This record gives sequence, structure tokens and C-alpha cells, in this order.
Amino acid sequence: MIGSGRHVAESALRAAITDGDLLPGARLVEADLVELLGVSRGNIRLAIDALAAEGLVERIQNKGARVRVVSTDEAIAITECRMPLEGLLARKAAERVTDTEADRLRAHLHTMTAAVDSGDVLKYSDLIQQLHGMVGEMSRHPIAADLVGRLQAQLVRHQFQLSLRPGRPRVSLGELTALVEAIADRAPDRAEAAAVTHFRSVIAALSEPTPGRPA
Repeated sequence: MIGSGRHVAESALRAAITDGDLLPGARLVEADLVELLGVSRGNIRLAIDALAAEGLVERIQNKGARVRVVSTDEAIAITECRMPLEGLLARKAAERVTDTEADRLRAHLHTMTAAVDSGDVLKYSDLIQQLHGMVGEMSRHPIAADLVGRLQAQLVRHQFQLSLRPGRPRVSLGELTALVEAIADRAPDRAEAAAVTHFRSVIAALSEPTPGRPA
């Protein structure tokens, strides 16, 4: 079935981009993807078209498709759009979180703390993504969570680069600790404020001049 094959290809490619296995600028060669994923070339094209509509992939005339390169300015704009949605998800999560889910959040925060303490920034960056996914799940707000997921997928490279900056993991850990505690305490106002504070901090960090980027 075309629909099934397209879904397989689309899911696999989205996961590879989101997880950083396919880096920005990586070419998507249809013949290679057919062999790798075991679906038809038509399904590969449909999957690439779907991901292009999400902003994850771009087609370049006479050169095929590649993973879209998101500039720092674009990353800032995307994060500005994401910030109020993340605030909404945090508020809803605080209103709807169960005892079991609160325990999961605290355990995850403990794992994040251990990653920062050990200097494992790659693991910490991945754990941040997982945390946001957990909050989205606990919010029981699938529309906002889906929108956030689409925006987040475009920011993987920038999130990892932020994690590499000296001192940044410790700063974000403090912000995310406040978020987890507010949700676990079932404090919607605090949770929303903590989420907004974190993403304002992300925007500020993205806006800071880095080597090769003008002030």
C-alpha cells in the first residue's frame, strides 16, 4: 500500500533528522533510501514532499533534496513561536499530571542532572528533547504537542550546539528543574512561567555572537 510505505519512509526520515543521524545539508538520494528503507521510489518522494512541507527538508533545483539548513536567525524565530506553545503545554501538564507521571518527571530530571555532572553533553541534549516530549504527552493537548514537535525537529543542531557552550548545560538544567518541580507540584502558573523563562533564555543564548557569526 502506498500510504503504508510513505508512512514508513516519512517516520524513518523524520526520526533520523530529529535524532541528528541526518545532519543539516545531508543529501537525500532516492535510490539509496529505497534500498535502505525497502519502500518504493514513489513512497520516498511522497515522504520527502511531506517533510519539505514541515520545513525539515528542502528541494534544490537540479540537485535533488537535502535536510534543510536552519540559520541562527531562523532558529530564533522558530523558538519565539515555540515559546508560548511550550508555556501552554507546561500549564496543561501541571493541571493534568498523575502521581506516576510526576515520579517519572523527577526521575528523568535526576538522569539529566547526572549527565550534566558527568559532562555528557550529547546525552544531556537528547534528554532535553525527551523531557519536552514527556511534558507534551502529560499535557493531553495533542494539537499543541504536535505543533511543538514539528518546530522542535528543526532545532536539533542548534540545541546541541548550545549544550556545547561552557556553562550553558548548568544554566538550562536550573531552568528545567524549575519546570519539572512546578509540574510535579501541580502549579500551572509556575509551570507556564518556568517554560517561558527557559525559552527566553534559549533565545538569548542563540542571539549571542559566536565565532563566525557577526554580533
